[in-house]
Amino acid sequence: MTTAQASRGAGRTGGRIAAVLRESAADVKLAHSVFALPFAVLAAFMVAPRVHHDAPIDWRTFGVMLAIVVACMFFARTWAMLFNRIADARIDAGNPRTSRRAIPAGRMTRRGASGVAIACAGAFVACASLFGVFFANWWPAMLAVPVLLWIAFYSLTKRFTPLCHVFLGGALAASPLAAAIAVGPELLPSTPAVWWLAGMVLLWVAGFDVIYALQDLDFDRGAGLHSIPASLGWRGAIWTSRALHAGALAMLIVAWRADARLGVIFGAGVVLVGGLLVTEHLVLARRGKAGLDMAFFTLNGVVSCVLGCAGVADVLS
Repeated sequence: MTTAQASRGAGRTGGRIAAVLRESAADVKLAHSVFALPFAVLAAFMVAPRVHHDAPIDWRTFGVMLAIVVACMFFARTWAMLFNRIADARIDAGNPRTSRRAIPAGRMTRRGASGVAIACAGAFVACASLFGVFFANWWPAMLAVPVLLWIAFYSLTKRFTPLCHVFLGGALAASPLAAAIAVGPELLPSTPAVWWLAGMVLLWVAGFDVIYALQDLDFDRGAGLHSIPASLGWRGAIWTSRALHAGALAMLIVAWRADARLGVIFGAGVVLVGGLLVTEHLVLARRGKAGLDMAFFTLNGVVSCVLGCAGVADVLS
């Protein structure tokens, strides 16, 4: 093989890898990271100021920790989303709403997606291990593989239980707990607000995932898949989502009262979030399927950002 042929071969290989990465990034909807990331950041801040007996924050050290937390979030979520796309490729191909995703549409192969997913899983484990290498905290490394298995498991649950939405909520609820374990594991048991926030995330995500699943109500029933909309119908699913969001708001209020550092700013955020959740359900009631995009993404993205920013502002004040 000549040098020119080797160069062309390397160029083609690089082009294929770039195409797979590009399709992977587009397919996993990175913008949806907004749902969990603010809660992970808030949990890290809630634990960090109390490390070493309330000593002042070492901002350089904390900044490194926070950067690793964000990297872990990115790789874990990408792994979970690609696992979902691989596991659901045949299902997605039969659903008009999802048939244009990268694998069923032929823009990416399962092999290519699997390669990126495995690379992200490895990168997650490596990033989690950095807490042990630099900060003598090996809990993230020890829990890395169980976390990867847990967040991927959601993709299989629609095959056997309508509670799949709760499993998705549980996957995202791990974010604040994992961040707290990474930054200050010895303080997590004595920081109840983080646990209440995790409970809030579980119910909140489950509630809006029920709304999201309304799009596939008829398809899920025809394909024998399980979801709350498929089991209870449109009306039953709406009321289930309302109940889940009522529970989420209750847990959020308890989280606010459980930590004295969460004061007026976070309290205002709680009130605003209550209004946003009510608005979400009013939009859905008035507009039906036409309001799903606003109810699912826009309003819930605002919820997470408001709470994350308000909580951090209070903790630092």
